[in-house]
Parts: sequence; C-alpha cells; structure tokens
Amino acid sequence: MEKNAIIVGAGLVGSLWAVYLAKAGYKIRIYERRSDIRKAEISAGKSINLALSVRGWTALKGAGIEDAVDEIAIPMSGRIMHAVDGDTTYQPYGKEDQAIYSVSRGGLNARMMDIAEEKGNTKIQYNAKCIGADLAAGIVYLENTETGEKFQDQADVVFACDGAFSAVRYQAMQKTDRFDYSQDFIDDGYKELLLPANEDGTYKLEKNALHIWPRGRFMLIALPNEDGSFTCTLFMPFEGEKSFETLTNDEAVIDFFKETFPDFYELCPNLLESWHQNPLSSLSIVRCYPWTKGKFALMGDAAHGTVPFYGQGMNGGFEDCTVMNQLMEKHQKDGQIDWPLVFKEYQINRKPDGDALQELSKHNYYVMRDYVADPLFLLQKKIEARFSQLYPNKWMPLYSQVSFSNIRYSDAWNAGVKQDEIMKKVMNRADINEVWDSQEIENAILNLIDA
Repeated sequence: MEKNAIIVGAGLVGSLWAVYLAKAGYKIRIYERRSDIRKAEISAGKSINLALSVRGWTALKGAGIEDAVDEIAIPMSGRIMHAVDGDTTYQPYGKEDQAIYSVSRGGLNARMMDIAEEKGNTKIQYNAKCIGADLAAGIVYLENTETGEKFQDQADVVFACDGAFSAVRYQAMQKTDRFDYSQDFIDDGYKELLLPANEDGTYKLEKNALHIWPRGRFMLIALPNEDGSFTCTLFMPFEGEKSFETLTNDEAVIDFFKETFPDFYELCPNLLESWHQNPLSSLSIVRCYPWTKGKFALMGDAAHGTVPFYGQGMNGGFEDCTVMNQLMEKHQKDGQIDWPLVFKEYQINRKPDGDALQELSKHNYYVMRDYVADPLFLLQKKIEARFSQLYPNKWMPLYSQVSFSNIRYSDAWNAGVKQDEIMKKVMNRADINEVWDSQEIENAILNLIDA
C-alpha cells in the first residue's frame, strides 16, 4: 500500500523533512500558505540571515543533500567587534578549523524546495492556508488564498512545519484539552538593513566573519551574502530613551547612526532607503506541549519558536528531522512505521532540548549585546579556551557545545550553567589579569570541577 504524508509549511524544516520522508518511501504533499518564493525576487526584510552550524550540517548529511547547500554557504570563523571609535577586535568561535556558515534564508529556502521536489515523490501546493484539522483522522482543512476555494486532504501522518505562528497548532491543537501554550515577546524588536557591496563587487567588511557593533542595550550585526553585500540587523528596544520609538524621522535616524555606529554609517550610503524599505518586526519565544496529537506532529518553530541570538533556530529545526528520522528507523518493521510510538518518544526526548534552546538563545543575546566588549568577559573566554585545549575531556566551552557538536541542547545548557558558576569564582580573584595563564589557575579550575 502507498504510504502518504502531509507537511504543512514549505519552509526550511518542511522541505528537509520531505526529503527524509521520501527516502522512507512516502508520497508527500506540502501545503504552503505563501506563493512560490522561487518565482519572486528574494529580498531582505524579515529574513535575518541564518547561521548554519554542526547540527544543521548533520541533518543535511543525513538526507544526503549537504553538497547542494554547501554551494551557497559562506564560512564565518569568528566575530569581529566594532567599537564606537572604529577599533575592531576579532574573537574566534572555536578552534582554527571551526566555523559557522552564513546562508540567505530566501536563497536556502528556494534551494531546499528544489531538492524536496527533485529527491522524491513530493508535490508542493502554494497559496493553501490551513484553516483547521481533524487530529485523530489526519485531515487538514485548507483554503486557496487566491480563489477562496475550501478543500481538505488526508494522510497517514501530518507534520506541522509552519513556523512559530503555526496555523495547525492554533486552529487545532490549542483547542484540545490539556494543551499547554505560551508566547513571550521580548522587549526588543529588529529592523533589517542592507550594506551593499563595493562598486567592483568586493566586500566592504571582512567576508568570513560575523560583525557585531555591541552597544549595551542594543546592537547591530552583519552577515555576508554571496554577492558581496551584508545583511545587517539592528536589535533594539521598542520603547525607551534609545529605542525604535525615538527614531521618528530621517534626521533622527541619521543622527543615531552617526553617533552610535559611525564606521557603519560611512560605509552605508543607502541607509535611509534600506531603513524605509524593511519593516520593524517583533521577536517571541513560543512554548507548547504536547508536540503530537493523533496523527499530527509539530516540528521546528511550530514546536519551539525562539529568538535568533544563538543562530540555532534553523539548526534546532533541522535537528528535529534528525531525531524524528532516527526514531522512524528505530520503530520500523517490515516497512511499516509505528507512528504512535515514534511520536511519543519524539516529544518526550525532544521537549527538554527545545526548552534549553530557548534558554540558550536568550542567554546569548546578553552575551552579544552586553559582554563581548567587556575586557573581563574576553579574558574569561581566553581562560576557558586555554583550559579546554589543555583538558579537552574536562571542558568544552558552551558555544562549542552548541555550535560545533551534536551534544543535546539540554545537556549543553546544564553544563554551561555549571561552567559559569566555576568561572565566576575564578574571575573573582583580584590578580586574575596577572595569573590567568598560570598553573595555579589551572589547578583552581580542576579543583572546582571535581568539587
């Protein structure tokens, strides 16, 4: 008998999961609310360039499609900090050969849609909005956003990969008994800007790095694109003394950038055009449980929407595919998959990691915004890197655990909390600047680890 699956949402996670399902012998229908982005000009606005790291690559390799994505990914081996006076400092992310990769959300999404259609028995229907679902029967109720026609489809299993504002979750799951749901908007919003390439197509900033202008309560970041430009994002409070609400006219915007990001202002002749072109957007954390009901399962942001400050939203969604695929293989017999058992294990195993990913994302915002320019914080990172090099079996920096390994998010978060407690005690020494690379400090950390 033919095996059928429906995926709601043709985004990154939905497209990747379609490849995995096709490999498992499923006929797949994807329903996407938007029109086909491949037929429109892909531009900035609400995208935020993505940072692909080890977890994401692991999922792409599992589906056999890493080479197709590698063609459009730009390695970033570290952060470059931009001070108000124009001075820059470089902070490597990990060891010499380690990098995260900048990819355009639109470009990657288009590539993933192509792969989903090419790799298997997958059909994508656009302008199809989910308006309800029968969770027990595996039925999705849909509406064509162009014609208003209502229709429905049914499958053996249905996967909601339709983002933090998931229609499947809102229209069906949230209406069931004992379904927990919360949405927490952070106080800051973001606006995307485009830093164009030089006239000869070269980059105005170092290509292989993530650039940060940390300014305490707010920050600007820039990630490289293939065409020599940078996608830049200003994160800032909606309200307050220095906030989006104070930037009410062109003069205020120019004065703010001249004073706060002078080197960026000099590089960006199209600042006002970019400012007006792109919307001001909000950021939220979405938590819910259970992640599965009947024949339906939530994946990616639909299950654990987070803020973008660890660059792990996409990577976490891709890792959902890795975990679901492992469980699918584990609970398969004679070509038949025990989906109730797969779904049960998926949500029990994965929920703690979704929660931890959200804690990590919030934590890294403070690191990027407040600490990366703090000399004591930078010294702490040097001590951690040195100790990790000397004792790799006893210490892996939190960033490396998250970005350069497949250690569970929940394990990484718990280890990071313990490491932070140890380092607070070490950094409390009045003479830490003089003795940071001494045997004495090594022994102190070893003793605290064993305590």
